[in-house]
Amino acid sequence: MTEARRHAPATARNRDPILAVLRRHLPETGRLLEVSSGTGEHAVHFAAAFPGLLWQPTDPDPAARASIAAWAAEARLPNLLPPLDLDAAAEAWPVTQADAVLCINMIHIAPWEAGLGLLRGAARLLPPGGPLVLYGPYRRGGQHTAPSNAAFDEGLRAQDPRWGVRNLEDVAEAAAAAGFGAPIVEAMPANNLTVIFRRAG
Repeated sequence: MTEARRHAPATARNRDPILAVLRRHLPETGRLLEVSSGTGEHAVHFAAAFPGLLWQPTDPDPAARASIAAWAAEARLPNLLPPLDLDAAAEAWPVTQADAVLCINMIHIAPWEAGLGLLRGAARLLPPGGPLVLYGPYRRGGQHTAPSNAAFDEGLRAQDPRWGVRNLEDVAEAAAAAGFGAPIVEAMPANNLTVIFRRAG
């Protein structure tokens, strides 16, 4: 199945900085739902680092799920589950409970409705205090945090006008409406942020 594997070059650069943040915010045991797992490289890396967490990767793209399955087959991690078909914008998800939800580099490469669906779905699944962890570029106060992010945003919108780097304040407002508390924001390399929301009690 190795021919199905996809590679995301950024993964090798960002996985360890993301892991350092995850170690501070994820539970050590339970079930983690990863929404939009992409190639599956993050899932393998993080599942290996959290042996007490049952790691559930997902992606709506069949080719991505094939890549995830191929990486998982090579890694042979007992806590890494087969990938599921999950569309963040859908009202019904194939998972009904999770102790943590992780989503890396999705909400800017998807319509805003997918981001809203992610927040609603995570709120349905998580217990009080459960973390929703988001990683990617954001605008703050309506402004890009770096010229590279502005150029990236322009390129995304040229591909699809429904895409684009989101305002952190808009995401936080939508998260509050879905039932989350105020975000914890951690600065990351390459002008990205990790944003952690916890489900309100």
